[in-house]
Amino acid sequence: MKITIQEYKAANRESGPYGIAAGRDGAIWFTEQKGNRIGRITQGGDMRTFDVPTPDAGIMSILSAPNGDLWFTEYKANKIGRMTTEGTFTEFELPEAGSSPYGLTEGPDGTIWFTELIGNRIGRITPAGIITEYDLPRAGSYPSYITAGPDGALWFTENQNNCIGRITIDGEITEYRIPTEQSGPVGITAGADGALWFVQINGNQIGRITTAGEITEFKLPSGNARPHAIAAGAREDLWFTEWGANRIGRMTCTGDITEYPIPTPSAEPHGIAVDSGGEVWFAEECDQIGRFIVQYEDS
Repeated sequence: MKITIQEYKAANRESGPYGIAAGRDGAIWFTEQKGNRIGRITQGGDMRTFDVPTPDAGIMSILSAPNGDLWFTEYKANKIGRMTTEGTFTEFELPEAGSSPYGLTEGPDGTIWFTELIGNRIGRITPAGIITEYDLPRAGSYPSYITAGPDGALWFTENQNNCIGRITIDGEITEYRIPTEQSGPVGITAGADGALWFVQINGNQIGRITTAGEITEFKLPSGNARPHAIAAGAREDLWFTEWGANRIGRMTCTGDITEYPIPTPSAEPHGIAVDSGGEVWFAEECDQIGRFIVQYEDS
């Protein structure tokens, strides 16, 4: 396997790219946490940005819906945002002040599901903007990222409660304790093996949990790697960002790990996404978008 790394300077300084997603239009979309914009980059490296209406919204995660719209979380503004690919915005304020929405994913029921870091809830929002919220069993759980599981439920990380949570579309919640104490789970994704994979920013590990709740942990080669986000790859593998080690990691579903240094020192990689062609894109808080062009030996 041959890896070629490219980095693209953001169109604006002090933009702080954070979340990133492959768009249905073939482009890559990302959030600018500091710049308060939504960005778009093509396969050729052309960039365009769109100003979010609410100032200093604290834009975090982003996803591309089936109709092409972009949905994103506004951590500081306490809103869920939606934008068309032409740049028309709609914002939906959460019922409770200070809920701090963070992660989001497309649910199997056709709605968008999201986490509330401070609100300690899991929420769902319909395309029409109707919001429903579900309280977590334990206060201060700090739910972070969320993903759709292969079992028709939503799976999420509880960063401060050291658990992986599962919620059905009817709101029934189950929690599974992570063996390593204070591991700090953050990113989570569904793998090709039918399990859920998650990162442990404090535990320096990648975790795997089956839909039955069985957990396996894999230690990272680099110390203090501080893994943050994770995405399923095109070859039954997982790709993840290492904020502390300034690397991108790749892991097979059998547990083999490879790490690749990012050319720019202290890039602070956060969000990561895999496009339809299998290329890996990631957001660098140092005002860059990174791209791994992956060439497999059999391709």
